[in-house]
Amino acid sequence: MAQVRHLDPSPRGRGDATVHQAWERFAAGEDELSGVRPEIAISWHRCRDQYRVDPQLAKAPAAVAEVDHGLEHDVVIAELGFRAAAMAHEVSTVGGIVTIADSTGRVLAQWGDQGTRAAAAEANLARWFCWSEAATGTNGMGTALMSYTPVLIRGAEHWCQVLHDWTCAGAAVRDVVTGKPVAVLNISCWRGELPGTVSTWLGNAATMTQRILRQRARDDGAELMAAFNHVRSGSSAALAAVDPAGRIVLADDTAGVLLGIPGSTPAPDPAVRWKPELPEFIRAARYAAEQAARNPDWAGSTQIYTRLASEPTAISFRPVFLSGHLVGNIVLFGVSEGDPLPRAGEDAPSRTHSRRMVATRENRMVLLRTPEVSFAQSDGNDVWLSTDEGPLRSASLGLDRLEAELSDAGFLRVHRQYVVNLSRIREVERRDKGELVLVMDDRAATMVPVSRRNTPTVRRALEI
Repeated sequence: MAQVRHLDPSPRGRGDATVHQAWERFAAGEDELSGVRPEIAISWHRCRDQYRVDPQLAKAPAAVAEVDHGLEHDVVIAELGFRAAAMAHEVSTVGGIVTIADSTGRVLAQWGDQGTRAAAAEANLARWFCWSEAATGTNGMGTALMSYTPVLIRGAEHWCQVLHDWTCAGAAVRDVVTGKPVAVLNISCWRGELPGTVSTWLGNAATMTQRILRQRARDDGAELMAAFNHVRSGSSAALAAVDPAGRIVLADDTAGVLLGIPGSTPAPDPAVRWKPELPEFIRAARYAAEQAARNPDWAGSTQIYTRLASEPTAISFRPVFLSGHLVGNIVLFGVSEGDPLPRAGEDAPSRTHSRRMVATRENRMVLLRTPEVSFAQSDGNDVWLSTDEGPLRSASLGLDRLEAELSDAGFLRVHRQYVVNLSRIREVERRDKGELVLVMDDRAATMVPVSRRNTPTVRRALEI
């Protein structure tokens, strides 16, 4: 999991009239969110406009019977169960309960105060029911599954009114390679205070559990390297071993040049694997991993533009498994075999809701539609949005996170400090040494530099 943040456990939900009034206005359709924390505002936006959760929902829905996940999820859930049971007595003394849910929000186990469990059961905060944000709105478990840090949800910050008497804190355990949630641990209290140690305990429990996944990932990296060496002994093609997230464990010298990473430099540890300078390659690798996970016999190919090449290069993906578990793919350059991968956009899910971005201005939250944002610029740990209303601070933590959120909304990373809205580019200026500068259509006609490594991607995106 990411950094451990200390959460203020003091309950403010029922007594915080500002948050409750903001909730009433927002649930009624207004966009005014004065006094609401950014992470809560983002969650409310998802609940109202994306998931369309009824804020008057009285009970959580039943969990689906079947969910497809690997053995490592079961191992993580068992480890979290051990740690939750060890904490159950301390939590019970203050009237709290400890809950574990899987990556879809299905509640699997619960310990703690019997009276609180009885109150929780009235809202289906119990085994057999689903507490994802999409099912039950903003809550400790569901919102933690959407967050990379521990979360605290107080009283009226919950999306459903029936939960406004509760204070909940949750922390998700995430796959160290893909970043996807595996399980979530949650502590809840009804009309009372959470233990003062709640944030530390949740963070430590998640971090200790994460070690299991990190060791598994290192073993997977070693297996990918062994598969790489096996294929190299019988092939003259340039090769790379890529994990399910699109990061490189090992590439030969030729593939390294094509991908813009060091060649012949192993990186089995997931914390130090190489990120290719080719967004198209990363998208293809992630798609290939999804297909291979569903069908072990799958193999596929596509064409991408590589560095230093004016014509597309064929690449093929060969899945690698360890004890039935997908660890990644071996990529062969200049080889076309297997099922063709879809072209960009063909596999993107249709979106029926309007995309929004959340920004802050003084003590207010501003909800922006993506066409209103010209570009985003990083400034240390902050991200600033250039909008039709002027510069606003983004509620997203870091430019990498914002890039991932907007990758399918017409935004493109053009520089380590900039992500731009392609539809808001007015002019493209070419400098003497071939560098590109984008002139945006904002009032100041801001000039955004394009880094050399991103120039080919920008040219293709703009068809120039």
